[in-house]
Amino acid sequence: MELNDEQFHRYARHLILDEVGEEGQEKLLESRVLVVGAGGLGAPLLMYLAAAGVGTLGIVDDDEVDLTNLQRQIVHATGSVGRQKTDSARDTIAALNPGINVVTHDVRLDARNAEAILADYNLVADGSDNFETRYLLNDLCYRAGIPLVAAAMLRFEGQLFTFRRNDDNPTACYRCIFPEAPPEDLVPRCEEAGILGALAGVMGSLQTTEVLKELLGLGESLAGRMLIYDALNTGFHTINVPRNPDCAVCGTQRG
Repeated sequence: MELNDEQFHRYARHLILDEVGEEGQEKLLESRVLVVGAGGLGAPLLMYLAAAGVGTLGIVDDDEVDLTNLQRQIVHATGSVGRQKTDSARDTIAALNPGINVVTHDVRLDARNAEAILADYNLVADGSDNFETRYLLNDLCYRAGIPLVAAAMLRFEGQLFTFRRNDDNPTACYRCIFPEAPPEDLVPRCEEAGILGALAGVMGSLQTTEVLKELLGLGESLAGRMLIYDALNTGFHTINVPRNPDCAVCGTQRG
């Protein structure tokens, strides 16, 4: 594809980056990214991916906008309370960048529908808030060879990971780090433990950056590492995550 005059103007600050340029921007416009969850993480993800010119954005969420969401879910406005989150997010994206194709999936992702939905995208950004969905996305993305950029957050801390299958240099998947979900009573949900609203903006923006890097093939991938952000102490640190040879999904000794 070739950029038109409006796109040249809109994406001018990308085009002057040697690492992006016209070729990179065209690649973004041709990309198809699925964002799972239109909540705290999905909100900044969707807005920055749309602003960056990622041509097709899929949104998976079966929830409605609640007043308590607005403290951190900036893709929704007060007037959207009671609406489907996918519809609210689609309208915000249209106002920000009408050239983006938005595909809404008003469902809860599960084993019955996930494979068919993922098949239409070339990268998945996981902004879900439960272990069941995280494991499902990890397993399906690994098997399909789809890059997965995932983030999680609670209270004042966030985590960010990238998982991708690379037969030449395989790295850890989510199950390598967390072989099984912890007991529910040990990991309280957001509505029980609380969350600093601005943390969602930090983690969602970092997640978006890693998505764009993966789509453009820029810099050093976060694959094989975990980035942890401590908002209270204003600290970032990265942990190398080794691949588990006994991993049930990607291990060399499985089966």
